[in-house]
Amino acid sequence: MPLLLFVSLLWAFSPGLIKHFLGDLPSPAVATVRLGLTFLVFLPFLRPSLFAKRTSAWLAGIGAIQFGLMYLFYLQAFKHLQGHEVFLFTILTPLYVVLLDSAIANQLALRHLFAALLSVVGAGIILVRGVGTADVMIGFLLVQGSNLCFAAGQIAYKRTRPALAEKATDAQLFAWLALGGFVATTLVAAPVTTWSAFTPSGTQWLVLAFLGLVASGAGFFLWNRGLTQVNAGTLAVLNNAKIPLGVAVSLIVFREAADLARLVASLAVLATAVWLAESGKKKPADG
Repeated sequence: MPLLLFVSLLWAFSPGLIKHFLGDLPSPAVATVRLGLTFLVFLPFLRPSLFAKRTSAWLAGIGAIQFGLMYLFYLQAFKHLQGHEVFLFTILTPLYVVLLDSAIANQLALRHLFAALLSVVGAGIILVRGVGTADVMIGFLLVQGSNLCFAAGQIAYKRTRPALAEKATDAQLFAWLALGGFVATTLVAAPVTTWSAFTPSGTQWLVLAFLGLVASGAGFFLWNRGLTQVNAGTLAVLNNAKIPLGVAVSLIVFREAADLARLVASLAVLATAVWLAESGKKKPADG
């Protein structure tokens, strides 16, 4: 759980950086550069001979969905929504995590479902406000596509990792996921991006470097490592931890206005949701 909380805090900086510094850049190109930098970090750990081709392709496929397609949807949503609106529409991710995990297990974990619903309420406390964009439905659908991809990738990796525990390190596994994400974004960006016209400013390159090397590189690696250490209910709840943490970052670091009472209430409800997911009969970490 500490890893997931740490990454949630790390990710709390991302939406503001994307909206304020990268909004004028084509989103497929941003996704490709971001995941390209992530893949470069893990390229030294790529071992083509370590797995059977089917296993390597499966891992790359997980990365293509969890990171590649997720980012393509997510970044495109910023073209239609304000940053806080993107935050708002990510609150449904915990429900997708629980429902997908339950579908695979062929059994609905009611405690985990209630915890996920509670986390949606907790995140919603701080995000309830008017939505002012004219094409909000397009943005909403894009964010839900992103949410589904990220949830599906998490559950797939959570159930795949134990079977490969004796064969590879986390870094060696993640190298294939990073490759899959990079390939997916490249295939989409290549035909629609005029790379000669892709000329980010110095500041934009710094933001891209942070997002690719830190938020995605370190963040996704630690997130996928951490998700194998908790049950599906706790994982679902912590998918929403970045929301009140993001508001806290805006309040403390960037000196932005925020409703402190709502922030405290949101954190309290999310903490209750984690307690609910963790209480009762203990389940194996991979369930």
